[in-house]
Amino acid sequence: MTFEKLNLIEPILRAVKAEGYTEPTPIQERAIPVLLEGKDLMGCAQTGTGKTAAFAIPILQLLFEKQLPAAGKRQIKALIITPTRELAIQISESFTAYGKHTGLKHTVIYGGVSQNTQTSILKNGIDILVATPGRLLDLIDQQFVNLQSIQFFVLDEADRMLDMGFIHDVKKIIKKLPVKRQSLFFSATMPPEIQKLAATILVRPVNVDIVPVVATTNLIKQSLYFVDKPDKKSLLIHLLKDKSIKTALIFTRTKHGADRVSKDLMKAGIKAAAIHGNKSQSARQNALNNFKNKQTRVLVATDIASRGIDVEQLSHVINYEIPNIPETYIHRIGRTGRAGVDGVALSFCDAEEKKYLRDIYKLISKQIPVVEEHPFPMKDCSSSNTQTGKRPVNGKSFGPKG
Repeated sequence: MTFEKLNLIEPILRAVKAEGYTEPTPIQERAIPVLLEGKDLMGCAQTGTGKTAAFAIPILQLLFEKQLPAAGKRQIKALIITPTRELAIQISESFTAYGKHTGLKHTVIYGGVSQNTQTSILKNGIDILVATPGRLLDLIDQQFVNLQSIQFFVLDEADRMLDMGFIHDVKKIIKKLPVKRQSLFFSATMPPEIQKLAATILVRPVNVDIVPVVATTNLIKQSLYFVDKPDKKSLLIHLLKDKSIKTALIFTRTKHGADRVSKDLMKAGIKAAAIHGNKSQSARQNALNNFKNKQTRVLVATDIASRGIDVEQLSHVINYEIPNIPETYIHRIGRTGRAGVDGVALSFCDAEEKKYLRDIYKLISKQIPVVEEHPFPMKDCSSSNTQTGKRPVNGKSFGPKG
């Protein structure tokens, strides 16, 4: 399957080719034709599967084909809601890339920065708006945003919205939309609350369920290090002495932990930065840009950023701390091994984190090879194997029985 076979118009095909795309991903192949037919869509897919293009491309094409000669200020016709500033910016960048030959205008709005630049663009009129819920409601209240002309509504990362407490804001936004519209709903998981929300948004939707999240880890080489908690810093610095690790995204469970790891690395002469919710928007964006541009070798992040960081050819993800939610492990390591390129995911596990590891194994049903030959092995050997109480031998994998 090629993009030409998806009945895309020439301006978008030209933009897609310029981005280096040749074949659509599974969600693009299945979603784009459905959306071009004007149907609502329920998509179950994680970040990294190409879902932004799956909704951005058909929205751009449908709006381009409906364009009328200029008559007054442009009205907002497409609204994309996403939970974090980083995701909003990335989605906006995608619309810039795919829509550069269409003449359509878009902008992105999010909190944590002055609204003046955002409101100036809105006053001049746009076709497509990408927004985080809080700032959108704020600008609606100030009458800078009117949603009465919306033809396309996209709710992205719905389960993340739930986790972050944005569902009530989303429901307020939905009430302000026209009843007649095409709606798209994307979520990596479908808990009951999310299914109920989808039912209030979609009308006879086509379901596109892209293989369970765990199946996407096949391109990622995973390794597990059993290490005592106080030795994690030393192990990390030891591993980063390997110059073949060009860039590494490191995950911690807490904001304080991210700051601490970043400072430890800087003291060791490794250029690093932390990114999390307590950082200012400018600091977060600067850290992300420097990482993307490889001016910073290591980015340390909390889980809130695990779905919001999209870096091309990211070679390594390191779980400095095992996540307490098993699905989060998949989203973390999914930052590497993207677009058909192999990646590496390393995980540090201390004695207290064994219970989290068990939950991960239940989810992925796949063994992770244990690296025994490292300078900081766990002193309590009985903690190295959560299944048998015995230490794995000869480098055998640690994983569920059977």
